[in-house]
Amino acid sequence: MKHITVNTYRKDKYYPRVVKAVGKMLAHADVVAPSDILIEMGNLSKKNYEAWRKGQVPYLERVFEGSLSKANRILRIIGFHVHDLNMVSRQAVYHQWGKGKKRMLRFSKSGDPNIEKAYSRHYYWNQSQQKKQIAINNALPEQGGAVDQGHSGPIKK
Repeated sequence: MKHITVNTYRKDKYYPRVVKAVGKMLAHADVVAPSDILIEMGNLSKKNYEAWRKGQVPYLERVFEGSLSKANRILRIIGFHVHDLNMVSRQAVYHQWGKGKKRMLRFSKSGDPNIEKAYSRHYYWNQSQQKKQIAINNALPEQGGAVDQGHSGPIKK
């Protein structure tokens, strides 16, 4: 398992995918949730997520597509990236969808409080729309941002 730190997370192979997923989420809303990012990245299907929300799956990690160490790496990268964007975090409580008793849902088999908090933490954009657009353009340069990608070396004519 590769250890993700504040000094190494930008070099991780999942970092560009996290940045792109967060950018897509911010383009449509001011709230980013780890489960939505995992769906956007393709590590969690919408169908499996909905089955978990309806209480048909005992914990979310059971339907995560990949290893649990991969899930933990992605969660750490998300945390570091949204911190860099100066987003505000708040804990959310996930309850079962549908009729009947609204039991609290679990994210992990172990029920470790730190893992549960990492999955249930939502991140809110609390800055100007201009800054938000800059963050989106940096994450999704091909979708309309006139973002300078930089050029190294002399310009050849």
